[in-house]
Amino acid sequence: MTIKPIRNNEELKATFERLEAIFQADDGTPEADEMEVLVTLIEAYENKHYPITPPDPIEAIKFRMEQQNLSARDLEAYIGSSGRVSEVLNRKRPLSLRMIKRLHDGLRIPYESLLADVG
Repeated sequence: MTIKPIRNNEELKATFERLEAIFQADDGTPEADEMEVLVTLIEAYENKHYPITPPDPIEAIKFRMEQQNLSARDLEAYIGSSGRVSEVLNRKRPLSLRMIKRLHDGLRIPYESLLADVG
């Protein structure tokens, strides 16, 4: 097995093809070891060239609302009055740290998502 970094999309494609060929390898075989190395190389390349960024905070809130079948009124406990909820959801008012903490604690929205555009 020759190990080399993946430097471009053509090499990535070739690595995927090799991975597909050995994907069913039995544990303890050289092919299984190669498969493990190839997966690590692919992950490193994809993390560098195609990073996944946290979602926009408002989209994260809307996603959680959809998941839990919540209305804007349900957000009042975390954000404040109905007017304030509307302003936040329409991007006319930024989330305060207090709102972020309440949304995280109450709706389990990750801080990484709620703080994505702070900076």
